[in-house]
This record gives sequence, C-alpha cells and structure tokens, in this order.
Amino acid sequence: MRNIKLVFWGVLALITLLWIAADPAVFEARSVFALRGFMMQYSGLLAIGVMSIAMVLALRPRWPEQRLGGLDKMYRLHKWLGISALIFAVVHWLWSEAPKWAINLGLFTRPERGEKPVLVNPIEQFLSGLRHPAEGLGEWAFYAVVLLIAVALIKLIPYRLFFKTHRLLAVAYLVLAFHAVVLTSFDYWMTPLGIVLALMLASGIYAAVVVLFRRVAHGRQVEGEIVELTSFPGVRVLESRIKLQPGWPGHQPGQFAFATSDGQEGAHPYTIASAWDPANPEITFIVKALGDHTKRLAETLRIGQKVKVEGPYGCFTFDDNAPRQIWIGGGIGITPFISRMKHLAHQRKQTPDAARQVIDLFHTTADLDEAALARLAADAVDADVRLHILVDAKDGKLSGDRIRAEVPDWRNASFWFCGPVGFGDALRADFAAQGLDINAKFHQELFGMR
Repeated sequence: MRNIKLVFWGVLALITLLWIAADPAVFEARSVFALRGFMMQYSGLLAIGVMSIAMVLALRPRWPEQRLGGLDKMYRLHKWLGISALIFAVVHWLWSEAPKWAINLGLFTRPERGEKPVLVNPIEQFLSGLRHPAEGLGEWAFYAVVLLIAVALIKLIPYRLFFKTHRLLAVAYLVLAFHAVVLTSFDYWMTPLGIVLALMLASGIYAAVVVLFRRVAHGRQVEGEIVELTSFPGVRVLESRIKLQPGWPGHQPGQFAFATSDGQEGAHPYTIASAWDPANPEITFIVKALGDHTKRLAETLRIGQKVKVEGPYGCFTFDDNAPRQIWIGGGIGITPFISRMKHLAHQRKQTPDAARQVIDLFHTTADLDEAALARLAADAVDADVRLHILVDAKDGKLSGDRIRAEVPDWRNASFWFCGPVGFGDALRADFAAQGLDINAKFHQELFGMR
C-alpha cells in the first residue's frame, strides 16, 4: 500500500510542480476571472495526467507489478487514479461553467475582453482552428466519463455490464486526449511540463488503442479445458480443475489468474488453488458464489468446456526469511493458503530433512461444509501446518488477541492475510498498535478488481 500511495501522490506533486514552473504568473492573479484560465489549465492537466496513467495500468503491465506489490495493488492505484480523474474533470468543468452561471445570476460582471494576440506559429494557428470542436467533444466525453466511472464504482451494477461498458472509457480518453492537445496552453509544450504531458498522452493513447482492439495481455493467455468440477454446497464453493495447453509459464502459490468461460461475461480474477507441476500442467480454481456470475457457475460450467486463462499475477507469494509465518484466511480468502500447503507438501516429499518455517493457519468462516474442512485439514497435515478453524456462529470472531494467545512468539512471525478488506485492515491496525512493523511484516491481498 505504501508504494502505491507514494506513486499516487508523487504523480500529483510532479504535475503540480511542473505546472507552477511553466506558469508562475498564477500567483499574480487578482480576480476570479483572472484565476479561471490558470485553474482550468491546472485541473485539466491533472485530469488527463492521472487518466493517462490509469489507461496504462489497464494493460496489466509486468514491469511495475513487483515495484507496486502485485497486480491487486496496481488495480487499487488504477481505481484511485480513475476516481481522481473524475474529480479533477468535474473541477475543470466547474471552472469553465460556474463563472458563466455567476454572470447570469448577476453576481459578477462579465470582464471586458482584450484583443486576441496575433498567432504567428503555424502549429498554434492550426490548433486554434480546432478549439471549437475540441471544446464541444470534450464536454460530451466528460459526461460519458462521469457515467462510465459511476458504472464501475457502483457494485450493484452487474459485472457483465461493467465489463462491456468499461472499455468505452478508452474511446472517451481518446476524445479527451484530443481536447487536451488542442486546449493546453501552447507555451507549455516548450517546457518540461509539455514533455511529460506528451509522454503521458502518447502512452495513454497507445493503451487506449490496445484496449479497443481487445489485445490486453494477449500474449499471456493460454487455452484450457475443464477436467473436473467439485461442488461444496455448505460453503457455496465450486472447485474447477483445468488442463492447460502449452504456454503457461508456471505460477507460485498465492498468485491469481484471470479466467474466461463466457465471452459475454469477460475475464474474472480467481486465486489459484493448486501448486504448479510442469509434468502435469493443470490449474485449480476455488470459487465462491458471491456475485451474479459466480452464482451461476455451478450451472453453466461443464466437463470438457474450453476456458481461457491469463496470468499469473500477484506478489502474495509467501517469500520471506521469517522463522515462522501466521496465515489468516477469511472465507474464500483461504484459497492462496491451500495452494501454498500443496506446494509445501510436495517440498516435504522431495526434501524431507530440509529446515521448515513454523506456520499457523487461521481460517475463519461463516459457512460450514464438513467435506471442505476435512480436505483443508488433510492439506494442513501434509504440509505440516498448524490449522486453527473458527466457525463464526460457534467460535466467535477472530481477533488479534486470539491470534496472540495461540501464537505467543508472534513477534517473530510474518503475517499473510487474504479475506475481507475491512477484516484485514482491523487486524493490521491491531498488530500495529502492538508494535508490529506492519509495512515489513503484514502482507495483505487486496483482491478487489473493481
């Protein structure tokens, strides 16, 4: 989380500092109308800047994933940037329209306009001729962005509708990029601000084209076939085992992948619940019926069905040198730990005398399925993991005090949490209050791609 916060605020600070350096006359503005032009430029630069970076992150690029802590963190940054773009665009629109409303209400007097300067530069003349269509198209693109981001943020709207409409943001972005090129102060282009803006726009335009042609992560997609389906009704979970075609690079326990079983529904992210064996190229997903799509999977999936798998992604891979680890899986958040236990069980067979980390796994669940819990217990035995199962109705809620009571030397442990975000944040704050270096030792999967 710390890295994405640094990037987010760093981007805003960079654009702000470059803009001030390019146009320090903003500090000499003495009236609302004098300030209006400066603030329209500033808010517009912020809006198109953060939206450009959001467009690039939509491509799921590999190079920033490790630096940002995984694709789940990248998507959180993508979401922040999208919301920020909306806020800055609204501010930009208000600076454009609010003074006009004030004049119409008689609150201000329209200032006299001086003579327009004669444009000598042919490029500036050309852009000036496009000003009217750029303003009109930009306004309509702004309305489209407001609607599309609202669809993305309102969880009650079905995922398939979000999937189909979210791509239209690429079209809106291209229109807004045109708007920005034409209406950005021409003097800015000859400054460091102009260079950075040009790079952002070029990257964003490239990303938008890739999105529109449906080529996002195309090279990381592998065809597969469902070979086994197992249902656990008590916990509303469906386990699917998929045989993969050649091309899958392998995965580490704790990573996730996007799977597409219905082209109309689009790709959904699922944590991988199996260890990787190159001699047996299969992958297992354990999916809980939580949304409109996942609730239908038990009815729509079938043995022999073709599935497209993309990935792997994520940095929730249990890599550290702590003498012991504490795992916490809330509900379906148990999935990455199942994958890790299968991996550890395989390691035990290969190198039975090797030194092992001491691991406690806390699994808290509101649902109960004896068959699922029996399989979880068997995996824990095979991996030499100490398992603590807490059923909410019988055992109550899991808390930091409870974990510390069960694991007295918790200060020597690293923590790996996957589950409801609020639950994870509460535990994180609890252990921070007890002196744990949460930035180094508390690893939390932010498994929310919308």
